[in-house]
Amino acid sequence: MTSYELGAIVAERQLEGVTEDGARTTVTIAVGTPRPDPLSANGDWCCPHRIVGLGGEAVEASFGVDSLQALLLSVYGLRVKLAARAEEAGVMLDWLGMADLGLAVVPETTGAV
Repeated sequence: MTSYELGAIVAERQLEGVTEDGARTTVTIAVGTPRPDPLSANGDWCCPHRIVGLGGEAVEASFGVDSLQALLLSVYGLRVKLAARAEEAGVMLDWLGMADLGLAVVPETTGAV
């Protein structure tokens, strides 16, 4: 497995993990600055991210053809990993009562972009 450095953090969020018996713990997600993937021969980008508080705290990365795609896929990857790790740990995650933890962006369109 390739090791990544988080580097400068561009976004961070603290979630609350709640166990069945009501115990609470803090889970922190962090996204690093997207950067060119040093292993890519095609100019692809990577965006590092980390979850702290649900085990497996290594920095991982998502990849895209440019910095924006890498960033968006990193946020999506965090959603998927959080769901899997929370289920494995028997923890319900909460952020402002939002089921998607505020990590899904589907803007309403009213004609203006």
